Amino acid sequence: MANFNELLGQTIVSLIGASTDSEEITIFTKEGYTYKMYHYQDCCESVSVEDIIGDTEDLMNTPITMAEEVTSEDASPEGYVFGYEPESYTWTFYKLATVKGYVTIRWLGQSNGYYSESVTFKQVV
Repeated sequence: MANFNELLGQTIVSLIGASTDSEEITIFTKEGYTYKMYHYQDCCESVSVEDIIGDTEDLMNTPITMAEEVTSEDASPEGYVFGYEPESYTWTFYKLATVKGYVTIRWLGQSNGYYSESVTFKQVV
């Protein structure tokens, strides 16, 4: 496991999988590090990227000036319809900024309340 704020000061050169409904995002940095954001899916739960706000191109080839993770556990997201009625929801927001712009990657986890809904941020290289 790694802390998301480890990206501060690093320069992202590539993002793989940064799209809506993605279940894994890989981040490559100029400094030679590779990070993965993912959730190991289990029974009776689901975690994926719900939305990306901003242009991910603004994060490329410029040092990261902000790297923040914010989590919120809340009631059912208004207007969402699922194949079943989850009992628990977790929103995880990953906020990144450079001098070129700001991006928020919003993950939604949902389950019957027994399983984890968290996103793992891990340094793999």
